[in-house]
Amino acid sequence: MADDILKEAKDAFTEAADAADHNRATAIDDIRFARLNEQWPPNILSQRERDGRPSLTINKLPAFIRQVVNDARMNKPSIKVHPVDSGADPETAEVINGLIRNIEYTSSADVAYDTGVECAVTGGFGYWRVGLDYAFDDTFDMDIMIKRVINPFSIYGDPYSTEADSSDWNTAFVVDRLTKAQFKAQYGNAATVDWDDDAWSTVAEPWRSENEVMVAEWWKRDEVDRTIILFQDIRDGSFQVYSKDQIEKDEDFAAVQQFLEHKQERVTKAIKVTQYIMTGAEVLEKNDWAGRYIPIVPVYGDEFDVQGKRFFRSLIHNAKDAQRTFNYWRSAATELVALAPRVPFIGPKGAFDSDIERWQTANTRSHAFLEYDGQQPPQRQPLDTGSAAGALQEALNASDDMKAIVGMYDASLGARSNETSGRAILARQREGDISTFHFTDNLARAIRHTGRILIDLIPHVYSAERIIRVIGEDGSEDRKQINAPYQVQDPKTGQPMQQPVMGPDGQPMQDEGGNPLMKPIMALHDLTTGKYDLTVSTGPSFTTQREEAASQMTEMIRAFPAAAPIIGPELAKNLDWPGADKIAEKLDQMTSGQVPPQVQQQIEEGKQKLQQLSEENQKLKQDQSDSMAKIEADKQIAAAKIAAEKEIALAKLASEQELERYKAELNAAAVASRPVIQTQRFPEQ
Repeated sequence: MADDILKEAKDAFTEAADAADHNRATAIDDIRFARLNEQWPPNILSQRERDGRPSLTINKLPAFIRQVVNDARMNKPSIKVHPVDSGADPETAEVINGLIRNIEYTSSADVAYDTGVECAVTGGFGYWRVGLDYAFDDTFDMDIMIKRVINPFSIYGDPYSTEADSSDWNTAFVVDRLTKAQFKAQYGNAATVDWDDDAWSTVAEPWRSENEVMVAEWWKRDEVDRTIILFQDIRDGSFQVYSKDQIEKDEDFAAVQQFLEHKQERVTKAIKVTQYIMTGAEVLEKNDWAGRYIPIVPVYGDEFDVQGKRFFRSLIHNAKDAQRTFNYWRSAATELVALAPRVPFIGPKGAFDSDIERWQTANTRSHAFLEYDGQQPPQRQPLDTGSAAGALQEALNASDDMKAIVGMYDASLGARSNETSGRAILARQREGDISTFHFTDNLARAIRHTGRILIDLIPHVYSAERIIRVIGEDGSEDRKQINAPYQVQDPKTGQPMQQPVMGPDGQPMQDEGGNPLMKPIMALHDLTTGKYDLTVSTGPSFTTQREEAASQMTEMIRAFPAAAPIIGPELAKNLDWPGADKIAEKLDQMTSGQVPPQVQQQIEEGKQKLQQLSEENQKLKQDQSDSMAKIEADKQIAAAKIAAEKEIALAKLASEQELERYKAELNAAAVASRPVIQTQRFPEQ
């Protein structure tokens, strides 16, 4: 069995290597030409060196490469996960989005993406890998990692692949060459065939050279039959699907099996991926892969198909002849100017005898004066620069040819050109971006396939109860409980959230004291259930978007100052200086009518003091009211007493007056009833 696998693997490698030879040879030549300045044919270069002629290499191609690669770095595609079926939910999709961003952050995926796209632009193809590793040295939890492939020539893909992102790869090889000491140190325990064994004598190139051996990872993707069973949960009537393999491996299935009713089953097709570590003599390891895709992601450059044969070309492949022409004519112009004979002086015979030593060095040294004999001074012949000017013009033509071939002109490279208005410059830059956009679009396809691999792996790798770190789009970090219920917390206060307990009548229930019964709000992010899909958006990075948004918001506030209260919080969020987030939060609270917690606490304390003062004032008022009532009662009593005394005095006076009147009347009556006695007065004697 092992021999059959070894033979199958070696045949598959030979087929993959033969199919990729033409692309690999072209890529090596393009990389050496653009990056190592190997731009002169060896025979011509050696001939010119023997003749002492200049062979200049003025490499203009890296500027084009950097422009496309750095544009891709600034506009890096991002993965966005969406729920698909009823078993998925938007909040869990956001958790998966944050988990993928955390995977990219912890494994430096941006370096892998940048290396892949640079290889694609320079050589026509690049790669990165998806792998697994322990989260920490002292744990058994696994994490997904994205690692770069610095040597794209170590990968051999499926020669029968037709998909643009190679998601249909059924075979792939990752090769590495090791010395005898390296091989024994790394695979000595796994190897059963000794280095000096006779079995190695039949192993030929490229599997073994005199002092090196090639170790290969063979990734094999097979279609297998899988039996799935539909169960109905008798407790709630829901339907669940399990595979026979899952039932055999799941230890918790026996606990719930009594509640599941078998409905139907069928045989379906599944994908099994296996990794073999091998040499040309034996298979060293066999590992089953959890996902359904080979975890190697290619990113291609300029791709086209000719009669079923795929070709991958770099950005600068067709510009190499223009670059060679440019080098030749710049070398020729230098040669014509630098190696041209010195222009002689012409004069009558004997004119140079007076100072012959200085005249002989007039073209190589700078003299303060030159003496001559005769009436007519010697004349210098004019310099013929016609040939050099023609060579420089041809060099300029070659430079323009390079721009036209690549599709990037001076405006795209940041140089001055014949455009004068900003609109014209932007239009030319846009044309340059469009002519090279297929490189950025191929990067987006590769990242989309990476997201597909991650979504496929996450349910297998993150299947246990654990707390994971998720990263937001703005770089903020959070911790999320997965695969287990947890109590939801209020994002503003951080306190556990609760909800009323509803009775059979649909109304909130109350306890004996009349208080509403509350229960905690629970949530569950189960990454093992549900189906999710993804999209990839290409655009400026979050930092670039934030800077542009801040600039445009500032301009809008200047044009429309009344919008400042509305735009202010969002503007502060997009500013990149310390404390901007806190200021944004305070502005947001001001515009929304909310009060910061510190101010709210001060207000509550003030309210309590005010309530206390109000109660004290009320008590004082009550005491004052009691005093005032007593005073008023005393006043009323005094007034009543005075009034009573007055009445008594008046009554007494009236009584006395009535008594006097009565006495007067009695006296008058007495006088009237008394008899009249007449007296007679006698005269005095």
